[in-house]
This record gives sequence, C-alpha cells and structure tokens, in this order.
Amino acid sequence: MYHKTDDEIWMSFTITFMLVPAVLTQLALTFIHRDVGRDRPLVLLLHLLLLGPVIRFVGLCMCFEALIVYFKAGKKEETYVTLSRKISLKKGRKIPMEWEIGQSERTLAAHRNAFKRTAVIQAFLGSVPQLTLQMYAAIQEKYNQPARVVLMIINLVSITYGALVCSVLAIHIRYDDYKVRIRPAAYLCMTAWRGLEIATRVTVLVLFSTALTHWVILVGMANLLFFFFLPWAEFWAKKGSLTQGVERNFSNFGTVVVLTLFTLLYACINVFCWSAVQLDFTHRELIQRKQGWGRLALYYCGRFVENLVLITLWYFYKSDFYEKVCTPLLVVQLLICYSLSVLFMLLFYQFCHPCRSLFKHNVHDCLRCICCQKGTSTRQNQKPSYSHLSESADLITLKVE
Repeated sequence: MYHKTDDEIWMSFTITFMLVPAVLTQLALTFIHRDVGRDRPLVLLLHLLLLGPVIRFVGLCMCFEALIVYFKAGKKEETYVTLSRKISLKKGRKIPMEWEIGQSERTLAAHRNAFKRTAVIQAFLGSVPQLTLQMYAAIQEKYNQPARVVLMIINLVSITYGALVCSVLAIHIRYDDYKVRIRPAAYLCMTAWRGLEIATRVTVLVLFSTALTHWVILVGMANLLFFFFLPWAEFWAKKGSLTQGVERNFSNFGTVVVLTLFTLLYACINVFCWSAVQLDFTHRELIQRKQGWGRLALYYCGRFVENLVLITLWYFYKSDFYEKVCTPLLVVQLLICYSLSVLFMLLFYQFCHPCRSLFKHNVHDCLRCICCQKGTSTRQNQKPSYSHLSESADLITLKVE
C-alpha cells in the first residue's frame, strides 16, 4: 500500500522495523544456544529462513517435559551435571546454600534465558517502533480504530515486560553470588515505574513529531548514536582488549559483530528507558556489576530536561488539531507522569529491591547527605555576632576569678 501511494519513507520504516528485530532474534537464539559450534545444519538453515522460533517452540515443549521430570526429581534419582552455590539473604543474614543441578533443569534454564533475551529484542526493536508509528498515525488521521487501540495496548504491555526483564536480568547478573527472590510488591513497583516512563517517553516523541516531523529524526538519531558510542568510548579510554569470553568459536571479527549488535540493543533501550545496566567490554560478562548511582541520576535528570524541552517546543509549534485539547494540562500531566515514574523507581530501590541490604548507600542516605551538606553550609555561612562573643568572654573571666 505504501508503494502504491509512493510513500517510500514509510515503506522503508515498515520493512526495517519488520526485518531488523527478526534477524536479531535469530542471531540471539543462535548465540545463546551456541549452535555455531555444533553440527546442526537444519537448525542453522531454519535460522537463515527466519524460522528459528519455530524449532525453538519444539524445544519449549521439551522443556515442559523436563519441568515434569524436575518436579519428580524427589521420586526418581537423577544424575546431576554441576553444583550451584549461592548466598541467601534472610532478614539481613547471609546463609550459604548449595544444591545439585540436573540435566533437565539446565535445559530449562537455557530455554528460559533465551526467551527472556528475545523478549527484550522484540520489545525494543519491534514493539517500540510499532507503538510510535501507530500513535503517530492515529493523531494524523484524527481517528482511533478499535483494532489500532488494542494493538497499541499490546505493544505497551510488550515493552513494559521487556523493561521488567531488563531490570530483573540486571539484578541477577549484578548479584550472581546471591539467591535473588523478587517479591510481588517489587514487581508492582517496577511495573508502575517502567510503564509510566515508557508511556511518557513515547507520547512526548510522538507529539513532538507531529509538530516538527523532520527534527524528531535528528533527536532520535542523536540519542541512538550517543548511547551506541558511549560504551566504545569508555572501552577505548580504558585501553582494554576485547573480552574472549563471548564465544570460543568466534574470530575477532565475529566478536566485534556480536558486540556491535549487543550495543545496538543497549542503545535502543536507553533511547526510551533506563537499561538498568552499564556495558563494559573489558569484563567477561560485558556488564559492570557495580551499581552506578551517579549515571542513574544523570540519565533521569537529562531525560527529564529533554522531555521538558521537546514538549515545550511542541506546545509552541503545535497544529490546529489540538485546539479542542487543553494543551497546558496535557504538558503538566506528562511531566507529572514522568516524575511519578522516578518516584516509583526511588521507592523500588529504597524498599523493594531484593538486595537492598547490600547497598553501601541508599536513596535515604543520599537525601540525608544532601540535607546535611546544606545544613553545614548554612551554619558556616552564618557569621558569629559580637554580643555572643562578649557574653562568652564575661563567662570566662568569671570562672577565672
């Protein structure tokens, strides 16, 4: 339809947003299941035909059987593959734990990890562009079709789930030595945090694109390129060498390609929400385990300022379509929603984080430190009065006498 109406730009966007997530999903499944070093020509052929998830669906059925075997492990003895040692946190105490991992549990974990990572790829490389384009089309057509509304809701749920997976994976990677158990209250807090953040960000970008269509491409590309080259700039600044733990069968060129695709996904996530991780190509796991509070604060402060600037420009350059809408109220609502997302994030790190007892500094400590610094600075700025000095001198002379 776009080709018949000579809409080459939208035709290119549609093809790009359809093929790029599909290709990256095949590469992610191949990389996670380590099919490159195995003699599996049929699986590789299906991946080349973009039919990898079909054969992986059969693997999920096998995982269901492995799950049944796992629950029956107490009745039937099963040879274990390896031992797992973790530290459990119970009421601030560290309790070491050790248990055996069988073949069925290991297979189930591999499929589960693959599903999580492909869900993130589909969310931020497929659902985010889809939601943006559908919202833009709804505003331009000045009519919301029921099917389009349902599709937009499904895309928002998919993106929120992808952001939740990012946060949970970051916690598991950062605290790999601990047995992490996330409570339902933490999931609710993260859902509110991620949902408000993503919905506000997408709405601001779509509104800005309706007023300044060509400038939104510049804003998006600037964000994408900044977050894409940031890990590489830090890697070059450290003068490190590329990690060899990515895949043993990969050459140096293959390692660079994998890291480039991984950085592309990292940049796409950060354009719309906080990725919850920091890339470090010198580390074997490619991710820093240290919690970067400074970068987290800089990200949200910068994103709030950027959203404020974009929504202000939209307010001054908006079209006549928004005359029936109370635009000042809409601007205030968007800013309040983004502030609420930051508030839910602070609540999560302060009260709901599963490993908050391991934090050296928490949100409450940072706020108290800021208040103490302000209090000491005000006391230092106050000059002593001569009346108090004279009274203290009189008291000293009386004691001496």
